[in-house]
Amino acid sequence: MQFKQMIIVAALLVSASAQAGESATTIKADSLKAKPFSDAKVIASLPVATRVEILKKEGGWYQVKSPQGSGWVRMLSLRRGEARTGSSGSELTGLASLASGRAGTGKVVATTGIRGLNEEELRAAQFDEKQVALAESYTTTRAEAQKFAASARLTPVQMNYLPEPGGSSK
Repeated sequence: MQFKQMIIVAALLVSASAQAGESATTIKADSLKAKPFSDAKVIASLPVATRVEILKKEGGWYQVKSPQGSGWVRMLSLRRGEARTGSSGSELTGLASLASGRAGTGKVVATTGIRGLNEEELRAAQFDEKQVALAESYTTTRAEAQKFAASARLTPVQMNYLPEPGGSSK
């Protein structure tokens, strides 16, 4: 294994182990799931401000131990560390609205895509020549691309290169 790959694997392992045993609090009500999938069986409901212990991270999910049992909860439903509440206690609901995926007037929706590799997936990863060949089979020639563009009535647009850092340009 190359030195650079060893550093990356070590960083991932340290990151995952640093979260294990860490406490967290729910910032919005969510379901405790049997597995880290949206369509997994619901074990229990976790109300806002439920204290949990993080056991493990997998992708966008945390495996937690809660008063309602052990299971998986979306990472965007939790605030790691100690819960912070203001005098009115409204900070948790404010954070919940941020984590809901909606922002501003409701006309803009933001989503977060999270894909992490766990330790087993990293160890099992192998070079797959067939998959590389499949990806390369999707390439096209310049003539084919121009024919497609003409059939879609696309017009060419001249784009200038960005200047090189330091002022020189090509």
